[in-house]
Amino acid sequence: MSLNRLYHILYITFCMVCLPMHPSLAANLSKKFVVVIDAGHGGHDPGAVGKISKEKNINLSVALQLGNLIKEQCADTRVIYTRSRDVFIPLARRAEIANEAKADLFISIHTNSVGGNKSVQGASTWTLGLAKSDANLEVAKRENSVILYEDDYKTRYAGFNPNSAESYIIFEFMQDKYMSQSVHLASLVQKEFKQTGKRIDRGVHQAGFLVLKASAMPSILVELGFISNPTEERYLNSESGKRALANSIFQAFLTYKEEQKMRLEGSKGNTLPEAEPLQSEVPQPEGTTSASTTPKKASVATTSAKTQKVAQQVPVFKVQILTSSKPLSPKDKQFKGLKGIDSYKENGLYKYTYGSSTNYNEILRIKKDVSKRIKDAFIIAFKNGKKMDTATAIREFKENKK
Repeated sequence: MSLNRLYHILYITFCMVCLPMHPSLAANLSKKFVVVIDAGHGGHDPGAVGKISKEKNINLSVALQLGNLIKEQCADTRVIYTRSRDVFIPLARRAEIANEAKADLFISIHTNSVGGNKSVQGASTWTLGLAKSDANLEVAKRENSVILYEDDYKTRYAGFNPNSAESYIIFEFMQDKYMSQSVHLASLVQKEFKQTGKRIDRGVHQAGFLVLKASAMPSILVELGFISNPTEERYLNSESGKRALANSIFQAFLTYKEEQKMRLEGSKGNTLPEAEPLQSEVPQPEGTTSASTTPKKASVATTSAKTQKVAQQVPVFKVQILTSSKPLSPKDKQFKGLKGIDSYKENGLYKYTYGSSTNYNEILRIKKDVSKRIKDAFIIAFKNGKKMDTATAIREFKENKK
């Protein structure tokens, strides 16, 4: 070995041992993706009860298997359980665990149940939002009723009554800044349930889950299947069934995590891009205009040059009907025959809207009509071409009317 070569090696060794690493570089190298896995219910809270099992045990078994898969195959990921044994954890504490860990993802695992119909089966995935149907509301009520096991629930949850429909009004004006990521992950989970797990796909839904409301990161709640269905209950308790369910969620997690990594690496400053208009990427069919085209039962104010000028100064309300990871044709069957669809792009997802008006009451009527075809439709708002908080937009609309 030459003397110069020896000096070079010694110099590099000195730098590595003696010189401090730049803080930002050290942070990036040490940062692990953190996922919190929440096994619903536990301890004196059994959850739904079937003929041969209790929900709490199914949830825990699948949660642990999911965590093990991630630990085994994702060295750059830290797994945290809200519970790893049969104990009761208050609903608020589950979210606190995720928030304190600064988690990148929160996955809450549950098992569904319905009374009076033992034939209902299939898996579904849920995100935070206002329940668009009585059936969705009932799911939220059942999962939120966990707080009744807590002595101080009235104080801790500010008087929230899980069995009162009025309590769920708070979710109508909520704007979850992680909704895009949550809905996308939920869609990935359902895709895997259907393709990998060969499960009946009951779709992605929204409802007012307290555990998701308090979680400050992309969050989903998975309903593995129906314990009220004897056949499905046996599947949920079988080793092959639990393994297939855990693997389906794991495969969706892998896809989501890789997509997030690519998006962060491709964005300046490691920030996700703002919402951007996407009208030009979704061509309108012949004979239709833009999003102002509406069904016969719902009308929207004509967008003249004067109206457009006003729209830049006041909130513009639209009905969001669909989110997709890829562009969709205007004739896609998921639009249920609606014409004149508009869209925008946010966090790498394509979001499709219907109707456009500065009159919130008008959009409410349109949403009511659209919800007959697409139950999970909800209202969003823009101002000066940028998406804004819907509750703020509604308040501004009401103030402008005075």
